[in-house]
Order: sequence, then structure tokens, then C-alpha cells
Amino acid sequence: MSARVEEEHVQDGDRAGAAGPARRTTVRRRTTVVGVGAVVVLAALAVAANLLDTGMYPRLGIPVASTGVQVLVAALRTVVTVSSAVALGSLLYAAFLSPANASGTLAGAVSADGYRAVRRAGWTAAAAGVGGLLLAVATAADLSGAALAEVLTGRDLLGTFAALEEPMGWFLTGLGFCVVALACIWTVSWRVAAVLAAVAAVSLLPPPAVGQAAVGRGHDWATDAGALQAVGLAVWLGVLTALVLHRRHGGSLDGALWRRARGLLTAGGVTWLLSTLVLGLLLAIPGSVTGTAWGRWQLVEAGLAAGLAAGWAVVARRRRGLVPLAALSGLVVVAAGAMAHAVPPRFLVRTDTEGEVLVGYDLPEPFTALRALLDWRINILFTLVAVAAVLLYVHAVRLLRARGDTWARGRTLAWVCGWIVVELSTSSGIGRFSPGMFSVHMISHMSLNMLGPVLLALGGPVTLALRALRPAGRGRPPGPREWVVAAVESPVARVLTHPLVTLALFVGSFYLLYFTGLFEAALRFHWAHQLMNIHFLAVGYLFFWPLIGVDRAPVRLPHLGRLAVLLAAMPFHAFFGIALMSTDELLGGNFYRSLALPWLPDLLADQKVGGGIAWATGEVPMLLVVLALLTQWSREDERDAARHDRRADRDDDAELRAYNEMLARLAQGRR
Repeated sequence: MSARVEEEHVQDGDRAGAAGPARRTTVRRRTTVVGVGAVVVLAALAVAANLLDTGMYPRLGIPVASTGVQVLVAALRTVVTVSSAVALGSLLYAAFLSPANASGTLAGAVSADGYRAVRRAGWTAAAAGVGGLLLAVATAADLSGAALAEVLTGRDLLGTFAALEEPMGWFLTGLGFCVVALACIWTVSWRVAAVLAAVAAVSLLPPPAVGQAAVGRGHDWATDAGALQAVGLAVWLGVLTALVLHRRHGGSLDGALWRRARGLLTAGGVTWLLSTLVLGLLLAIPGSVTGTAWGRWQLVEAGLAAGLAAGWAVVARRRRGLVPLAALSGLVVVAAGAMAHAVPPRFLVRTDTEGEVLVGYDLPEPFTALRALLDWRINILFTLVAVAAVLLYVHAVRLLRARGDTWARGRTLAWVCGWIVVELSTSSGIGRFSPGMFSVHMISHMSLNMLGPVLLALGGPVTLALRALRPAGRGRPPGPREWVVAAVESPVARVLTHPLVTLALFVGSFYLLYFTGLFEAALRFHWAHQLMNIHFLAVGYLFFWPLIGVDRAPVRLPHLGRLAVLLAAMPFHAFFGIALMSTDELLGGNFYRSLALPWLPDLLADQKVGGGIAWATGEVPMLLVVLALLTQWSREDERDAARHDRRADRDDDAELRAYNEMLARLAQGRR
């Protein structure tokens, strides 16, 4: 398949092909030379920048690695940052900015421009993957002060990575991009390119999740901001590079390509800018802006950000000046790398309490109903997702009504209330006290796993999207409607919505999480706690979507089968709650004892309260879901009966007369 697509693309030629093969070869060579040269220059600048702040390390008792190790870390960090961004941007270009074949044997395959972008993504992802694996070793040597040979010849290399945490982050990033690079060899579909873009974006997350900002006071906010910063910068730099190369090969910036590219660049740039601001506020202390190397680099990055904002305002209006903007973005990579190696001012003042170290903030007062409503701590990730989901839903409803179509208000209310439940569970006092109290954690868990998904499934977002969005049209890049259809009709969606799979995930995750060591790991690390909450919400939605959801699921049982699945899940929930109330073993005991909240002396009693909450809040929503399913069943029977009556009125009850005639013939035959 890949060879046939490549042959067709060679036959079709690209936009730069008007000048002949020699012209194409010259363009490619020049582009490669310029790209490699730019990376080398940026790496050299990063090396010089990283060597400026090593004097702070001995004051903090941090071993200082050799100059060669520091040079290697700075160079590899620049290579990985730039190459991973180019890989992500190339995949986004192939999936969302380049037209796809609409018919024939190559339907769904990328165009010639998209195919070129996928090949480029493969090479740059390979560079990011290999660079990430090497950077893991170099970072381990940098953090421990050991030589590279000592790290490589150690007994347990992966154990060293895990103990130092940051090397493990780069190791996982390298593995992720190696997978992307291998998959790009056989990728010719825009759908697969979109999946690989998602894999590349996720592969960027491990380093900021365990980086220098992920410890101490405010590390819950800093971890979310660091993850958003990494993805935002990669989208900005990657899409910008893809547009530069698009113009280099004779392409124009107009139509759907420019509208979507402008949206991606704006979203990536704003995300990077705001997350950088949040990180700066969390890591700085009074007087640190000009008094430390980290603060001075913060000023440099602020100046570069202002230049990028001004440059983007010009480019967005005139559609020119992409190359200078890309060069300025490269300097941002240098400044970001220097700040990652410098010591943040917050760590110069050792004032973090045990609560700030473990949770990110203190819990000095006991949990009450009033504090559950008023004592908020915003969860950055879930708040952004909730706000975006509600705004997009309301916008789609307005599009429908502007065309004269209707949309049930109950569905809109269910969708909004579902995200309100998610926000309350993660950002209100419930979310704030959830890491410190098992009972409050169980309230959050059941809300995210039961109540929120039920309301979201009743909102019917897929049906709304398919009604509000228009097809992209022939010769245009696949649009949002095509993305939704591809996701819902994918083999992965069919597997995940199969009743046996959803039942196993919905029920089994309770026992796998709480009766193994996963729960304590999820408590100790903010990124693991976020993954746990995402898992609760996603599994709950996958379970209730095929059962009571408005959207038609890829695998949908008849009403009797759905009722059987619900009844099968109920005893497992009840047994889980009873098991928590009966056990004398403290779940996550090391974490809770280390946190040592003075107003919570009996941790086991609090766990038993959590078991009661799990039992009560699990059974009541399930009974409500059963009632909702029975109501839907009754209404569907009424609609079927009404359709049958209308058909009978139109054809004078032909079906009944045919049935009576058949009975008469049978009776005549017996006689």
C-alpha cells in the first residue's frame, strides 16, 4: 500500500515539480542543510547558556557533572525539543492541513504534500526517539555527578532512571517517538497520522511531569502548566515549521489550510504563553527576577514571547514572515533549555511543609460541607477541558438553531450539568481534600465514574456534532465532521464499547486500583492522580454511552441486553464497598501516615466511611440508570407502535391482512 501511494505521488508530482527534478532535489538539499544548520546553532547556544549557572549547584548540595556531560545534555535537549516539535507539526499537517484522497483504491490516503510530511515526521521522530534515549543516560549522569560510563555500566540502569525520575521521563519520551518513527514507515492514511500525532503529543508529557517544577509547593499547578507548556511549544514550533516547508515547496497559504493552521498556531502559542506565565509565578520569589540566572533567563524569555506575539500579529494578517518567526521560536527553545538547567529561585528557600511536598498545598482545617462548597483549588487540566467542552457544545447548538433546526434543551442541560459535576469533583473543596482523605476521595471517584458520565452520555455530543458540522468537501483537508466519524467508526471504538469490555473495565478497575500498589502511587504523584481521574471519567463514559447514551454507539445491545449488563455490574459495586468497610488494612497507608493531618487521627475509620460512600453512591445512581433505561425502552416501544399505526393507515393495514391470509391458507391446507 505504501509503495503504491509513493508511486502515485511521484507520478503526480508536487507543487515544486514544475521546475523539474533538479529543482526538487535542490530544494530538498537546501532545506535539509538549513534545518540541520539551525539545529546545530541552537544546540551551541543552548550549551553556552547551560554553563552559566553551575555555580549554584554546590550551594544546594547538588553534585556538579563534568563539562562534557553538561554540554551533551544541553545539545541533546535542544535536538529532542526541535525534532519532536517538527515531527508533531508534520503529522498535524498530514492529518488536518493537507487534502486526502476521497475516492478510488487510495481513499483516505494522504496527498503528495501529506505523504512528504509523514516521511519527514518519521525521520524527525527517529531523531527525537534516539535523542531521548541518549538524553536519559546523560541526564542521569548530570543529576548524579557520575561519568557516563558509570551510568551505562551500572547494575540497574532503569532503576537509576526511576530513582532520579527525570531520566525516566526522557526515556519514556524516547520510546514514544521511536514508536512514532516506526509507524511512519507504513503510514499513508490521514487517520493513522492523526493517531500518531496524538501519540507524539502524549510522548512529550513525561519530562515535565517529573521535572524540577513537579515537586514542592504548588507542584499540582506546576505539573499541569509544564505539560501544557511542552505541548503548546511543540504545536507552535512544529506547525510553523510545516508551513515554512509548505511554502518552500511552492504551496500557498489560503483556504482551509490557512484557517486551520492559524487556529493551531494561535492555540499552541496562547497555551505556551499562559502556561509559561503560570510556571514563572510559581517558581519565582521576591527579588529573584534580576538576582538569579533563572530570573534573568525568565526576562529573556518574556522578551522573546513579546516578539513572537508581535510577529504573529503581522504574519496572521499578511501571511508573510514565517521564517523570522521560526528563527525567533528557536531562540525560545534555547531560553527554555537554559531555564530547565538553572536552579529555580523557589528552591533557594526551603520552607515547604509536608503537605506541600506530598500534595502541593496544606490542609490545615478539617473537611466540612461549607469547605466543600467554598474552599476551591482549581485543577488546571480539568477546568480547561470542562470550559472548552461546554463552549463548543453551546456553539454547536447555536449553529443548529441558526439553520432553523431544533435541539432538546434537556440534552444541553445534561451536558452542562455533567461538566459541572466534573469541575466540582476536581476543583471544589471535594477536589482539594480528595488527596488527603480517603472518604472525600471516594466522593470524587464516584462522581467522576458514575454521575458525571451518565449526564454526559445523555447530552449526545456525537449526534450534535454530526448535525452541526458540515462535510469538508472534495479536494479539501478532512474537517471536524470527518474526524468525529473516523473516531466513532474506528476499530478501537468498536472494541472499547463492546459490553464485555466496558463491563470488565468499569468493574475491574475498582479492584485493580485499590487492592494493589497502584492507589498509593497515584496518591504520591500529581500526574498519576490526574491519570486516575481521567481513567474514572473515561471508563464511566464508555460504560454508560452504549447503555443509555443518546448517541448511537458502535456496539449497541437491545434494551434487554443493556438491562442485563447493568444488573451484572451492581453486585460488584456493592461487594467493593463492603470489602472496604470490612478490611482492617489501610489503603495508601504510607502516604496518609506521611501526610499526618492533625485533625484526622483515625485513618482506618475514614477509610470505612469511604467504603460506605462507595456502596451507597454506587447503588443509588445505578438504580436511577436502570429507571432511565426502562423509560427509554418504553418510549421506543411507543414510537415503534406509532410508526406501525401510521404505516397501517397508509396501506390499509396490509401487514395484518397478509398475516390473516396466511393463517387462512394454513387452515385450508389442514382441511
